[in-house]
Amino acid sequence: MRCKIKSFLIFISCFSSGTILGQNDSIWQQKPTVNISGFLDVFYVYDFNQPYQTERQSFLYNHNRHNEFNLNLGFIKLGLEHAKYRANLALHTGTYSTDNYAAEPGILKNIFEANVGLSLNTKNNLWIDAGVFASHIGFESAISIDNWTMTRSMLAENSPYFLSGVKLTYNPNDKWEITTLIVNGWQRIQRLQGNSLPSFGTQIKFCPTEKVTLNWSTFIGTDDPDTKRRMRYFNNFFGQFQLTEKFGLIAGFDIGTQQRLKGNSDFSNWFSPVIIGQYAVNERWKTALRAEYFHDETGIIIVTNTPKGFQTKGLSFNLDYSPKQNITCRIEGRWLNSTDKIFESRTDLIDNNFIIATSIAIRFSETMKK
Repeated sequence: MRCKIKSFLIFISCFSSGTILGQNDSIWQQKPTVNISGFLDVFYVYDFNQPYQTERQSFLYNHNRHNEFNLNLGFIKLGLEHAKYRANLALHTGTYSTDNYAAEPGILKNIFEANVGLSLNTKNNLWIDAGVFASHIGFESAISIDNWTMTRSMLAENSPYFLSGVKLTYNPNDKWEITTLIVNGWQRIQRLQGNSLPSFGTQIKFCPTEKVTLNWSTFIGTDDPDTKRRMRYFNNFFGQFQLTEKFGLIAGFDIGTQQRLKGNSDFSNWFSPVIIGQYAVNERWKTALRAEYFHDETGIIIVTNTPKGFQTKGLSFNLDYSPKQNITCRIEGRWLNSTDKIFESRTDLIDNNFIIATSIAIRFSETMKK
């Protein structure tokens, strides 16, 4: 692993010294564009199981409160764009940050983005970015207005939303994007205490046309301290297709494996398929239907302490209204069914869960020259 890191850093150093220093100073003197933006997502969910606690499911991190009006995610972001460099700083709050950043200490819980990027060649198609940034895994982000459904799929909720480290991104042309990463771990800003091994990731994205996106992302690393180190290997695949002017389809599949014990050749696996269809009724109204499944029998990602672990299928139906492009009002019905009884109800644990969820989300931005 150390040899790989050393080779990566030597490549960056040699490549950048021969490109950045030789570029025309006039480009660097150009003024950057400054963008101030923000996002708010207010929601209400009614869980028909009527759990005693407002926090609903331990494996969900968005819109995860029962019978309570709340803020899922709100952030303010400052972005800097230049032909040769870029930077982003965003601070957030809401139930998403409370739930998904629980492992981070102090002020780190409030960091949504904090990264700096630098172009490494004259074509500006090779970039290095360092800091805290959005994960390269999956087709759903923490920003609900960018997703086809209000709630996130189980696949998205249980893979990283954010990472901390350094990444190298190369765009040889308009159709391909290739990224390699060295990060602090599986969705971590601060490295896990006692873990000296960095994690690695890759992404290959191919867009043969404007209507088709194909993606393969990977993660290799561990989420344990050195004394208990179990290696984790993970793949994410998805394809997004705009089949007609009004109908689009997303198909995704996650599969991962992890050592059962340090130094052991036995591995446990988990996997999750999902398919989402979206139909645009007109410019303001859209619907979406999602079918999904998550299989984690040994509790690698989702711990249930039940005989058959987490084996859950789900269906959801979404209806969206967008009076303007930056505002979306949503309602969603979502049903989950598990092999074991893992869902809390008013009286006992049961194997079914049904919710009605609503939200209003708005995004705003202002661009200026520095």
